[in-house]
Amino acid sequence: MLSWRYSLNGKEFDKVAHTFLLQPGRWVLQGSWLERDGLAINVKGMTLVAWNRDNWFTMATKLIFPGSDRADIALQYKGRLDVGARQYTFLLQHNILGQVEGEGWIGLDTIVQRYWVLSDRERRSGFETLHRVNDDSYYLTSGIMAGHYLTITMEASLERQRTN
Repeated sequence: MLSWRYSLNGKEFDKVAHTFLLQPGRWVLQGSWLERDGLAINVKGMTLVAWNRDNWFTMATKLIFPGSDRADIALQYKGRLDVGARQYTFLLQHNILGQVEGEGWIGLDTIVQRYWVLSDRERRSGFETLHRVNDDSYYLTSGIMAGHYLTITMEASLERQRTN
């Protein structure tokens, strides 16, 4: 778990931050997906996070849309976060968008990721904000843009699956 010191009103505090992304684990996602000029649909999924010894992480996510004819979405991240750092970069293979690059910032209560699709005529990009509710729960909001227009949003809860 990542921790650091911070100052608030002249007082120093130790902050133990995030369990999502910064620790290996399995997370279940459930929420809603909204496309421009469309109705919200249910989305469910799972995210697996793994780390190796050289500060590289992988994250695999699969999203499904129960009761809908929308195709599943598969995302495969690979990134590097140095010990003690709050910023990282990543590559993402997205089964619909293709190859993506991005960066992430680790805040006290949120993890924010921004990404852009490589070699894309539509100039698509996106963002994700993961707000820590507690060690086992996060709230995710995300969006995908084409040029200056927001085209898709998702909001969901992420719950950590404990291993026995």
